[in-house]
Amino acid sequence: MRRRGLKAAALAAGLAIFLASGCAGGGQNGAAAEGEEHGQAERSAPAPRWDSMAVQGSMDLKYAEQFSVDYYEGGYTLISIKDSGTWLTVPEGCAVPEGLPEEISVISQPLDHIYLAATSAMDLFAGLDCVDRITLSGTAASGWYIEEARQAMESGQMKYAGKYNAPDYERILADGCELAVESTMIFHVPEVKEQLERLGIPVLVERSSYESHPLGRMEWIRLYGVLLGKEQEADAVFQEKTAALEGVLEDEAAGKTAAFFYINGNGAVNVRKSGDYVAKMIRMAGGIYVPEDAGGEENALSTTNMQMESFYAAAKDADVLIYNSTIEGELTSLDQLLEKSSLLADFKAVKEGNVWCTGKNLFQETLGLGDMIRDLHLVFTEEDPAAESLTYLHRLR
Repeated sequence: MRRRGLKAAALAAGLAIFLASGCAGGGQNGAAAEGEEHGQAERSAPAPRWDSMAVQGSMDLKYAEQFSVDYYEGGYTLISIKDSGTWLTVPEGCAVPEGLPEEISVISQPLDHIYLAATSAMDLFAGLDCVDRITLSGTAASGWYIEEARQAMESGQMKYAGKYNAPDYERILADGCELAVESTMIFHVPEVKEQLERLGIPVLVERSSYESHPLGRMEWIRLYGVLLGKEQEADAVFQEKTAALEGVLEDEAAGKTAAFFYINGNGAVNVRKSGDYVAKMIRMAGGIYVPEDAGGEENALSTTNMQMESFYAAAKDADVLIYNSTIEGELTSLDQLLEKSSLLADFKAVKEGNVWCTGKNLFQETLGLGDMIRDLHLVFTEEDPAAESLTYLHRLR
């Protein structure tokens, strides 16, 4: 154990020296031979003064409200994430500005060794063809429904480095980790975030799951485009995804009522709050979300629990029932649903055979939210949509 501790300490010291150099161009990704000579010249260039750097513009966001990006001269960008922090990206070969406030964390580019503990971000990396930049995962291979992530882990290209609350610091250091991307769950274990930062690893806490608009969640691909030097590609993907929805959004609303729920182990019904992004997807697809007044207690949670009797009163006449498979598992038949509660047999949607179930991959595939809206639109507008035309929903018979 002592030898392992010494190794980790040595790696930490080496990483700290690297980051203290203040220039991404001289890191482990620098080219050999003439590239090294060029890097030395760049490192000798004086660092700009932060208080003299001017903002040249800001990212024009369409739907996202949880982050902002400001562009500075010299290729620097300032990323601000609500209630999470502020990060300055430093282009390859450039120095960290002098006089940078302590509250601004530095992310040196390029990023080729990322530890990802925020599962919702993986699909955004995949959309940019940048899964190879993630070399460490906070989710085991069996927990990934995103094909590129699972394949990368099975091939050894991406390694498991422990969950967000118990990371393998030695593996993270040995990998030369340049950035940890965490969800807000990290705030429940602040000592982990502090330890990563002490080891010289910047920690970006992302909040895409806090976006109330479905397309706002997808727009986070533009933030990752900034981090990965793929901003044009990110803009193109986002525009393509939103353009594909134009027909659905312009179509006349079908006006069908729909409930989105699951039944937990205690028999309570978990529903989305009426202001949640799933409820908004149902409305965007031309439906009416029920229970309309689902709000529950005032907290940051997007869901609330109801007793089955209350759910029965609020949703028994709903035209469509959609069972959320993410927590309690995927269903394949109506009988499986009725085993959870016999009261469901009296629901209009059950009697008319209009009960659907989501695939387990839905909530990992952030860029698939547009496809989910199209699925909902088909369910609301067609009597018997073909199974092959649906991406995330299947009918329970």
